[in-house]
Amino acid sequence: MPTLSELPHAFLAVLALLLGLFFGSFLNVVIYRWPRGESVVYPGSRCPGCGAPVRAYDNVPVLSWLVLRGRARCCGARISPRYPAVEFLGGMLGWAILERVVLELPSETPWWSVLTVFAAHLALGLGLLAAAAIDLSHMYLPDEITLGGTVLGILSVALRPDITWQASLFGAAFGFLLIWLPFDVLYRALRGQPGMGLGDAKLTMLAGAWFGWQGALFALLAGAVQGTVVALAVFAARGRIDEPEAVTREREELRQRIEASEGEERARLEAEMALDPVASEPETGLGKARLAFGPFLVLATLEYMLFARVLEGLYGTWIWG
Repeated sequence: MPTLSELPHAFLAVLALLLGLFFGSFLNVVIYRWPRGESVVYPGSRCPGCGAPVRAYDNVPVLSWLVLRGRARCCGARISPRYPAVEFLGGMLGWAILERVVLELPSETPWWSVLTVFAAHLALGLGLLAAAAIDLSHMYLPDEITLGGTVLGILSVALRPDITWQASLFGAAFGFLLIWLPFDVLYRALRGQPGMGLGDAKLTMLAGAWFGWQGALFALLAGAVQGTVVALAVFAARGRIDEPEAVTREREELRQRIEASEGEERARLEAEMALDPVASEPETGLGKARLAFGPFLVLATLEYMLFARVLEGLYGTWIWG
């Protein structure tokens, strides 16, 4: 039975890259259809312009977009550069997981264990990438990703020798409370509405389930710093931070549904709107601008997954426990 040391590095690198690209292509389907409540399995890939099925040779990750120059072959509709970007990031993520996670395993690790570790971390990385893209466009994080990723983190503890079941469970609870208490409970008591959505709390819970309380804390702090830097840069360049068009459209659709309903249905929709941090019109000014926080939590979680040992070396093991 081949072990990690007997598997050619070039073979592993190509395989990791191709798997990342392939699943990154599927990720585009998830990002587009999930917020719309559509199946991610059926029907197959279709042109966003005319709805025609996309042929296999026009669905090669990154390459097809470049060959077609960002236009659909069937109708000439423009294809968003987000598609090749997500595919490229998927490929780079697969390669990075190989280099920073898999190759850190003991050399005698059997091939099936190598594949299992890679698959679990790639599933985490791709799920986080999808969550970031959806939050960036719709300002919400699907429970299927945040809660599913948390469960996967707890169930896959045996694949990560640097964390125990207890540390995973505690990290998940710590990560959730880290955002839920100050930004939902306390902020709601002071302002009458939540300061952040529960999706962010669930995402930090995911980080804690995978990497313990240290990972959850790093996700929040590093995510906040990087988010602040980006917000300042965008505001300096444009003089404003606009919320995504999809959020404005979905808020208007919810208001129309409320106006068209009555009785218990109307009360339910109004209660739903009151609990949604983005259901009200955004206020002006940098301090009140809306910027999806999920992508920065995702970025920080991926940074911790790939560079935890480097961080420990830079800041000292006493910080991280």
